[in-house]
Amino acid sequence: MKKTACAACPLRKFEIFSAFTEEEVEFTQSFKSGELQVDPGTTLMLEGMPSPQIYTVLDGQGVRYKTMEDGSRQVINFALPGDLIGLHAAVMGEMSHSVESTSAMRLCVFNRCDLWRLFERWPARAYDLTWLSAVEEHFLGETVAVIGRRSARERVAWGLLRVYSRLKAVGQEKDNTVPMPWRQQDLADALGLSLVHTNKTLQRLRGEGLADWTEGRLTIRDPAALAGVGHFEIDAPVRRPLI
Repeated sequence: MKKTACAACPLRKFEIFSAFTEEEVEFTQSFKSGELQVDPGTTLMLEGMPSPQIYTVLDGQGVRYKTMEDGSRQVINFALPGDLIGLHAAVMGEMSHSVESTSAMRLCVFNRCDLWRLFERWPARAYDLTWLSAVEEHFLGETVAVIGRRSARERVAWGLLRVYSRLKAVGQEKDNTVPMPWRQQDLADALGLSLVHTNKTLQRLRGEGLADWTEGRLTIRDPAALAGVGHFEIDAPVRRPLI
């Protein structure tokens, strides 16, 4: 598999990601140990286990989940291009949740043992790790508020737009459509809804001409109207670091 040079990273061109200096690009290239291509359904990280690597999603999508006492799983978030995977294991020693690929994924690989070199050489980039961790915590807090205070229709609208806006920001939107390969059960878990309720809500939004999620593709037919339903701000996404 041909590896992607950091200087030619396809994600760097998108405005959602903070700019790199030439020196930072060179260091990131030295920090990167390789790339990994995985098929759908591959477990990338396992809850409760250490991991010698951390990953940045270069392409594809995955799901983050916790395993419950009865063996079922609770989706807590999704993994999208530009996301960093494995930070919990790098800092805490083991993963607090599992990560599985939903589509074919391509990942930049970094050795966990080299993480401290990042702190020593590039404290500004090391601070980016703190930023990413804080954003993930904020997202989980926002999700709890959405689940606790909004109707099923509002939750689903919010969830669809959240994914749509992130994928649009990394160039995966065409004709108001983005790839969304997850199961309805995954969305239902993430939003604290039953599968039946989620399915009925998606059918309602489709009937209203707002959104259509079928065969792994999400089409937002009226972003402004759907944003009104989900109380979602359509403003340009906040710029974020890329490791």
